[in-house]
Amino acid sequence: MSVNEAKATASGTVSQVLQPIRGRLIGAGTLAALGSMLTMVPLAGIAHIAQLALSQGDAVGNWAQIGGQVWQVLGVSLGCLFLGMILISLGEMIAHLADNRITGHLRLAITRRLAKVPLGWFTSRASGEVKQAMQEDINTLHSLTAHFYTTLGRTVGAALIAVLYLFAMDWRMAIVSLLPFPLFFLFVARATKASSANMQAFGAGMARINNAVVEFVNGIPVVKAFGVEGKAHGSYREAVDAFAAAFTDFTRPLVSAMANAHALITPVAVLGIVLAFGTLFVSLGWITPLQILPFALVAPGMCAPLLLMSYITHDLHNATGAAQRVHTLLHTPVLENLAGTAPLLAQNAQVRVEHLSYSYDGETRVLDDVSFTLKPGTVTAIVGASGAGKSTLARLLLRFFDPSAGRITLGGVDLRQLDTAQLYRHIGFVLQEVRLIHASLRDNIALGRPGASQEEIEAAARTANIHQRILALPRGYDSVIGEDAQLSGGELQRVSIARAVLLDPPILVLDEATAAADAQNEVQIQHALSRFARGRTLLVIAHRLDTVMHADQIILIDNGSIREQGNHAQLLARNGQYARLWALGGYQQAKEKAQSPC
Repeated sequence: MSVNEAKATASGTVSQVLQPIRGRLIGAGTLAALGSMLTMVPLAGIAHIAQLALSQGDAVGNWAQIGGQVWQVLGVSLGCLFLGMILISLGEMIAHLADNRITGHLRLAITRRLAKVPLGWFTSRASGEVKQAMQEDINTLHSLTAHFYTTLGRTVGAALIAVLYLFAMDWRMAIVSLLPFPLFFLFVARATKASSANMQAFGAGMARINNAVVEFVNGIPVVKAFGVEGKAHGSYREAVDAFAAAFTDFTRPLVSAMANAHALITPVAVLGIVLAFGTLFVSLGWITPLQILPFALVAPGMCAPLLLMSYITHDLHNATGAAQRVHTLLHTPVLENLAGTAPLLAQNAQVRVEHLSYSYDGETRVLDDVSFTLKPGTVTAIVGASGAGKSTLARLLLRFFDPSAGRITLGGVDLRQLDTAQLYRHIGFVLQEVRLIHASLRDNIALGRPGASQEEIEAAARTANIHQRILALPRGYDSVIGEDAQLSGGELQRVSIARAVLLDPPILVLDEATAAADAQNEVQIQHALSRFARGRTLLVIAHRLDTVMHADQIILIDNGSIREQGNHAQLLARNGQYARLWALGGYQQAKEKAQSPC
């Protein structure tokens, strides 16, 4: 993509993000432009009064003749000044109200969008990425929505009325008086072009130093253990030095060019040019000294709006990047439901996985033509090596994302016909990664049933073996996760189990629920899950075969495909891959030793 195409794309993205308030921003900019025009009138009025005074001399009669004109000009000038200030203030108010509106609109739109995206989308992204778009990026848009359009309007309005007025006075003086302003834009363009050439190196240097910091901090234990502090410090120092060089290359042309540009349009510089050329033109007999006065007053009056525009434009690049990230988040792919209304599902609905395939990148298949059935009230275990596709299968069943091919049905209904609330009333889950919100333990347990009573919440906590631990906290169930509720990984897992218990789903998916727990917590979690699982349809993802040997059916997955299927005894009798994994794990010897009378 060329530079021009990239700019066009960025412009289109900003336009789409600001679509809901575009009319208000245009109106605000127009009011600011009109106001800026009116605030320039007093400068012309002063010049006109001075010309009247100097042309009439000191005679009292002459002053009496021009007194009425002076008061008229003063009245018009002051009226225009106050009206212009009112219009500018009104434009700023409309722009800020529009900014508040788009801020609320974007945050609600992002929230609604994220409510429809696959849950798997969140697992592949850091929470900071979403937070940046919803907080920092939307806040960054403030300079674009609340200030840029009104500043642009004020600049255009002041420049337009000044140019028309100066050319009406004398076209020759107008040209020389306005000469610094095109040069200003030329210097700014050169500065932007020069810094853009080093932008890639600047960004690479920033990324390198960030990586060096993360590696240095994360590697401190290893560095200290092996005594290589000097090498670690050296890598960090090299990254800092490289970034310093890139920063110098990036800023040197920018600073010098921008300094020259700003020096050109300072009021003193513009006034100096007007007086120098005015003196020359008077000596040539082209104009009179009094004709210089309007240029000496109006031309420098254009400096302030242009300087303000220059400063606000510095934030425009950041705001454009923020708008692009917000736009990307607003267009995140969502889970689309199939047409048609899903029928009511029975509590003992059967789950069927039919010719299921899935690929994360559209090329490499993680799962390939997987089919099986979860009969009501049975336990099905999915086993296999790490990376075989077990957790992906569990997440497809929970509709964290949709399959690339095939389908999953619940009671004969495709999961894509069910809304989220209906799906999770029938399928509960306890995953290895515990996801709790920054709220009280009561709110976390009742997340799926906000209207649950305290008795129901406590009953769920008792089933999950976490009730007594919660009561021991300073504020009991009102304790907030991460504040006065500092729980271990196993305890947090039991809170998530209590949440699933409260929903009381007929189907339960367990994905290595005890993997991160210590021995004591593992026992308590296993007891909690055993009580909760009675009478339900279970799908268990497991690495340890001894934990699922009593399952009704065991499915061994290898490289995304089902290799073996049956119960524990059948799979051992087959003497295939499952039997080899069982033997390698030493489970048979452990079982025999436990049964030995010695």
